[in-house]
Amino acid sequence: MSRQVVVIDVVGLTPRLLRKMPRLRSLPLSRELGTVLPAVTCSAQATFLTGTLPSEHGIVGNGWYFRDLGEVFLWRQHNRLVQGEKLWDVARRSNPAYKVANVCWWYAMGAETDLLVTPRPIYYADGRKAPDCYTRPVELHDRLTGKLGDFPLFTYWGPTASIRSSQWIVDASRQILAEDNPDLLLTYIPHLDYDLQRYGASSVQATRAAIELDGVLAPLLDDAEARGATVVVLSEYGITDVSRPVDINRLLRREGLLEVYTQDGMEYLDPWASRAFAVADHQIAHVYVQDPADLEPVAKLLAGLPGVAELLDAEGKKAHGLDHERAGELVAVADPDAWFTYYYWLDDARAPDFARSVEIHRKPGYDPAELFFDPNDPLVKPRAASYLLRKKLGFRYAMQVVPLDPAPVRGSHGRLPADPEDGPVFLSTDPNLAPEGPIRATAVRDLLLKAAGIPSVRT
Repeated sequence: MSRQVVVIDVVGLTPRLLRKMPRLRSLPLSRELGTVLPAVTCSAQATFLTGTLPSEHGIVGNGWYFRDLGEVFLWRQHNRLVQGEKLWDVARRSNPAYKVANVCWWYAMGAETDLLVTPRPIYYADGRKAPDCYTRPVELHDRLTGKLGDFPLFTYWGPTASIRSSQWIVDASRQILAEDNPDLLLTYIPHLDYDLQRYGASSVQATRAAIELDGVLAPLLDDAEARGATVVVLSEYGITDVSRPVDINRLLRREGLLEVYTQDGMEYLDPWASRAFAVADHQIAHVYVQDPADLEPVAKLLAGLPGVAELLDAEGKKAHGLDHERAGELVAVADPDAWFTYYYWLDDARAPDFARSVEIHRKPGYDPAELFFDPNDPLVKPRAASYLLRKKLGFRYAMQVVPLDPAPVRGSHGRLPADPEDGPVFLSTDPNLAPEGPIRATAVRDLLLKAAGIPSVRT
């Protein structure tokens, strides 16, 4: 008989923030947790669930250039993108009936879990987008939304991101724990991502977010402990203060290496035609270089760009476990106080319309400016209200409220932490689950199997 395990991924949780969170701090086991490069959600979660590095599981970031499609995609959702055995594959060799629930961990769709919940908007034929989620089994959708209301998509990300989405996820997790009794419950809590990126990790707002989240998590922790489940709380990375956006693609554009095409006066990245371009992902940028003859001059160019701390070539990627075919020919790592924008246009009048919107699937790079209403537009909030009114009346609308100036962003991540105080943590109700000392990210899978009482034999 396996033991029930509840795993709570509190993104952005660090030892510094943990001091402000008495309920989490009460867990008897607390360890420093290593992360991976890049220290971002998709890469870290894939490592936790497979016990391997990006060089093996293939998740080299939150997105990458899909060479066979000629397109940049971030935040894809299908589990087949994660290569290798998952935790539940190993568990089911010992217990074929091992029951797994996934609440908002990434790459949920298509995963061989028994229950799953993942954000999935309704994309209407007329272009409207409405909040919703995807679930398996299908009937789980109505069970959850009937009690909790619709998944609060617009508080999960964007200018109105707030604790409300994390509260919904906690409530959904509690309901699944009580009604479905999974052997393993995985739940992802995003709240610390928001104000730490908006205001910085050292801000008053960051402290307030940690205190608020601790209270929201308490009932889930109480439920799990009351059931006798082993609780594991972990994080993927820590967010640190930044002040310098680095326009890596604009440099490549000015040097004639990055190409665009134009439609209706707007410019779009043209990966097929570009000799070199970057997929910006927080403090990491995958730089794709088509012609090997361009590698040395591109590397020399980027090495001189202020804000670039390190440039990984083939040997550098191998040393960091990032040598996978999906990775760029070069990988740029930002200075501790810097981060990479995805911007490639040189004139804001030529920016594509999605640049001013929350469009995580259309932008060829990560855009933390989506967390803000444009501070330079005095009418931005009334305009946003008018967009919502059009939505409620069934009209098409374009929510163009995001600034094109990245200056407001004050927190980022992606580099390996310089100080363990700013790195991830591993907590548990089982004081004997892990030995003394730091835990490697690749060891998490086997520790979760140990918590469940299942052998972790690898194939």
